[in-house]
Amino acid sequence: MENLKIYSRPAPRKRMPEAFGEGDFARVRDFHRSLPGYAPTPLISLENLAKAIGVKGIYVKDESKRFGLNAFKALGASYAVHCLLEADPSIEEVVTATDGNHGRGVAWAAHRAGKRATVFLPRGTVEIRRANIANIGSTRAEITDLTYDDAVRHAAAYAREKGAALVQDTAFEGYRDIPRNIVLGYSTMAAEAADVLDEKGLVPTHVFLQCGVGSMAGGVTGYLAHRYGKDMPVVSTMEAMNTPCIYESIRQDAPVPACYSDYTAMAGLNCGEPNPDILPVLKEYVQFCIQAPDEATYEGMYRLAHPMPGDESIVSGESGAIGTGVLMRLMLDPSLEEWKARMGLGENSVVLLFSTEGDTDPDNYRRVTCK
Repeated sequence: MENLKIYSRPAPRKRMPEAFGEGDFARVRDFHRSLPGYAPTPLISLENLAKAIGVKGIYVKDESKRFGLNAFKALGASYAVHCLLEADPSIEEVVTATDGNHGRGVAWAAHRAGKRATVFLPRGTVEIRRANIANIGSTRAEITDLTYDDAVRHAAAYAREKGAALVQDTAFEGYRDIPRNIVLGYSTMAAEAADVLDEKGLVPTHVFLQCGVGSMAGGVTGYLAHRYGKDMPVVSTMEAMNTPCIYESIRQDAPVPACYSDYTAMAGLNCGEPNPDILPVLKEYVQFCIQAPDEATYEGMYRLAHPMPGDESIVSGESGAIGTGVLMRLMLDPSLEEWKARMGLGENSVVLLFSTEGDTDPDNYRRVTCK
């Protein structure tokens, strides 16, 4: 059985970039709270799973409930589109590339603002993900024959040709404000989770964060560093085994592209090139980088769908359940005992996980969870 591949590094924890200031986080939360239908998503305690695997607590943020879109991505997309149109209300079309969830969030935000969206998806995308995007307003959604990273370049070229506005979470030369606003948008789910833990008198000791290009992990890490300071939890990133661009970029201390994989089920993590602007944040605060096989997320999906007696079930998709699968392996697999000790995982650990999506591929979700 293919197992986790882990890299560890010291975390110097220096100052955060200016974009991660209290005023920025407050503006993001105020904006999200102003949206019709906004409500904090549930933070679910898996008390009995925690007891079974030997930690004090497991808290899962269920982002399948976000704005009725079955994923967290609308947090970043909505804030970025809002800032974009605030600066230039004449924009009529936005364009993006997506593995599914980001494009759905962009289409939703554009439709809300009375604008149209064009969305390009990489090869191998299941049709239901394209259809869920195309069903929003006047959105055009197209599955290409490109890798995710080439689809991003295609979207950028389309935007230049058509005079549309690119809404992408990957920065490049001359394109930094929109990705930064997307990253900041993701901080809301970290703030919501921290508020609930505060009410319970808890501070998380460990957080596991999914990485595609690294923007979600950067936004959440930046917020947690600001909120907890010296009590900052141990941060671990998680990627699909075949596309570890964050793992390699942190290990080599420079942006490193990875190979696009046609074979991982974790479509939302299937990104070969990191967001370079978020790497400084991750390099300052991430202590462990993890590559995980698809089987690990399948284990997480199944356990969340069929919880320990007394725990609440959670519908979590391939990119959402990886944290649960990774945590269970770390706690229960004897071959990972040394890593468990190095991470400080044990009976006093309070673990924060983000289930970033629901059943965005319903057919595969049923195959995995109805065994």
